[in-house]
Amino acid sequence: MSFGRTLRLAFRFSLREMRGGLSGFFIFLACIALGVGAIGGVNSVARAITGAVETEGQSLLAADLRFELNQRRAGADERAFLTGLGDVSESANMRSMARLPDGSDQTLVEVKAVDGLYPLYGERVTEPQLSHDDLFAEVDGAFGAAAPALLFERLGIAPGDRIMLGGQPIELRAVLTTEPDAVSDGFGFAPRLMISLDALEATGLIQPGSLVEHVYKVRLVGDTDAGALEAAQAQAGAEFPEAGWSIRTRSNAAPSLSRNIERFSQFLTLVGLTALVVGGVGVANAVRAYLDSKRAVIATFKSLGASGAFVFTVYLVQILMIAGIGILAGLVIGALMPFGASAVLSSVLPVPATGGFYPAALAVAALFGVMITLVFALMPLGRARDVPATALFREMGVDGRGWPRPVYILLSMAIAASLAGFAIWFSDDRRMAAVFVGATVFAFIVLRVVALGIEWLARRSPRVASTPLRLALGNIHRPGALTPSVVLSLGLGLTLLATLALIDGNLRRQITGNLPEVAPNFFFVDIQSGEVEAFADLVSEQAPDGKLIQVPMLRGRITALNGVNVRDMEIPPEGGWVLRGDRGITYARNAPENSTLTQGEWWPADYDGEPLVSFTAEEGGELGLKIGDTITVNVLGRDVTARIANFRAVEWESLAINFVMVFSPNTFAGAPHAWLATLTDAEATQADESQILNAVTRGFPTVTTVRVKDALDVVNRLVEQLATAIRAAAAVALIASVLVLSGALAAGNRARVHDAVVLKTLGATRRTLIAAFSLEYLLIGLATAVFALLAGGVAAWFVVAQVMGLPSSFLPEVALTTIAVALVLTVGFGLIGTWRVLGHKAAPVLRNL
Repeated sequence: MSFGRTLRLAFRFSLREMRGGLSGFFIFLACIALGVGAIGGVNSVARAITGAVETEGQSLLAADLRFELNQRRAGADERAFLTGLGDVSESANMRSMARLPDGSDQTLVEVKAVDGLYPLYGERVTEPQLSHDDLFAEVDGAFGAAAPALLFERLGIAPGDRIMLGGQPIELRAVLTTEPDAVSDGFGFAPRLMISLDALEATGLIQPGSLVEHVYKVRLVGDTDAGALEAAQAQAGAEFPEAGWSIRTRSNAAPSLSRNIERFSQFLTLVGLTALVVGGVGVANAVRAYLDSKRAVIATFKSLGASGAFVFTVYLVQILMIAGIGILAGLVIGALMPFGASAVLSSVLPVPATGGFYPAALAVAALFGVMITLVFALMPLGRARDVPATALFREMGVDGRGWPRPVYILLSMAIAASLAGFAIWFSDDRRMAAVFVGATVFAFIVLRVVALGIEWLARRSPRVASTPLRLALGNIHRPGALTPSVVLSLGLGLTLLATLALIDGNLRRQITGNLPEVAPNFFFVDIQSGEVEAFADLVSEQAPDGKLIQVPMLRGRITALNGVNVRDMEIPPEGGWVLRGDRGITYARNAPENSTLTQGEWWPADYDGEPLVSFTAEEGGELGLKIGDTITVNVLGRDVTARIANFRAVEWESLAINFVMVFSPNTFAGAPHAWLATLTDAEATQADESQILNAVTRGFPTVTTVRVKDALDVVNRLVEQLATAIRAAAAVALIASVLVLSGALAAGNRARVHDAVVLKTLGATRRTLIAAFSLEYLLIGLATAVFALLAGGVAAWFVVAQVMGLPSSFLPEVALTTIAVALVLTVGFGLIGTWRVLGHKAAPVLRNL
């Protein structure tokens, strides 16, 4: 019989067998639908957000092109070049302190000074809505401003009230409700204060070396397509190679947001894949149970002359058709998710995440669903292929007959390898995806070993007097026991849950506990060189027991490594952050006290040779740098090339003053710069800190003061939001584990019915059987929870200690919660299924034995 005819005939038989409905496959369908829906939905939402960023790029950037310069304004030639491209809107961004006129209160603000053309695209919305002149013009000695409601709440003021910014009175005339280019300006730790450029100049905040970003936004005239944007960008780099400006186009309006969305969607995709893999165990359970229920049909097929290959094809077609229903349901969920997410995310993300249909994302999810089905269905199908008809008529079922033919094992392994390859290929961070895939494979192997270990211990356990316990131990290691399925399904979900919970707990402990204890009380920014001594005297007077550290600070952008432009280099993802944007840099005669030399030597205090630089060891290793390599940094529009003299190990978690790059003092001789300082006083109370903050703000109005505890509060809120999303994602995998666990218990109910009936016939009471089954589930759940804690603890330690570089500790409350969840799930679901088993009457079952 030809293959095509065989396939058509198998398809006809499959449809006939499916007329009885999908009974026994609901767990199968739920597992596949959940995993496919999670993967398709997450990727669709991510594409909707990134698509919105690209589509709305012009409004989000408030320009076609954005040129940013740090610590300096554009020169005459540069400004002429920008004007030649089209309309130019200039703005300036910096952090400063806003205080009440009587000096009774103050707060950090993100100052944004704009001109009359702002915004070139989009709309600035205020309440009340005012024109540029009405909002910002000087009236009675005070310039106008707009700020979000948060600033009014922090200072306890209302529209129409005045504040002091630097040395200039500012009247808050409106509440800022919409800032079109907020997302392109990046994340801020403080509320926005929007003023005019004239007002910023009047405040006196901009001094030589002040940390201010000058932004020039261009609305192109004439041709404005992608080619024109690229041409303008290339022309700017060619005509002003040492300008040091960061250039962004409307097609890349919010790179940080897009990058973070991609990373988070990748994480959620991997979690969804975990749910799908866990669901694969449910697929295997469902296929085995289904084939067991069809043993008489399979025997009849073979008795009538059907070949093993035909039987295999019939049931493979059925499984794929049923999987197709689950995949279709998952695709519907994934397709609808962007529409639901748009409403939820509208209040969180500053981009219009509208719904949409994303075939590519859904196709990837469907592919994963099909491959998972095949990986877990081929083995039981292959095993059923070679069972003779006599054995099927004579015995209980098709499971537990040894290994299938090598072709099915190899085919299953090949599909599994392809699945791993696709998961890595479709990932943005392939290294992380490879680690995840490897960890999943390792977890499967280890969990199988754990299941065998549990069975071995139960088999080798001494004889106990308790009948229920003796029955429970026997059930754990008997042929066809539930132990492997329960350990595998529950183990993966609980391990993921424990890992994420421990990571979250350690991060929270660092932010709310350890960091505030070792971190400075204050950071002081933009201290002018002529004010350093007077500033130190004031701080010493206010905090006589405090430790003040002051260092010079500039901003610079790495433009080349060993003479090669960084734009032309393949940079590993883990070290890429060093090359993105501007970095704080400093110079020093002596090695910083909070770092340790790991390689090379420090320069002499009176060194006056070629520029040298000390680079952090970890980041240098990630970038592939070594002693003697050169780094080119653009500072104040000038390229400076320095040779690496040494590497330093830095404890970033201390939040002390640390820099990736520390230069020899002669490198920036004569360059204008400000100073950065920290104050550490472990004995200072909140009242003391308020007094210090007030005194510094009044005495040095141009100095920006950042209270570390306030910054940590902002970070903690962000971590809480992220943790909520992560826990929700982990819940998907846990739900899949629960479904698989339910399926495994349901698949074992047939054997449980026979066991219960025989035991009841021999005199066992219902109470004895309930106690035996409860102890069985309790022991398996407890053993699985212990493994999840060990594996989750190791995984969390690796992420926290090795990846994040933070102290890691084991949290007992997480351990107890994980154990409680394991026991509730195993015992609870086990007893729910067993209760029905115990209700069967003995006679009908005994007649069929």
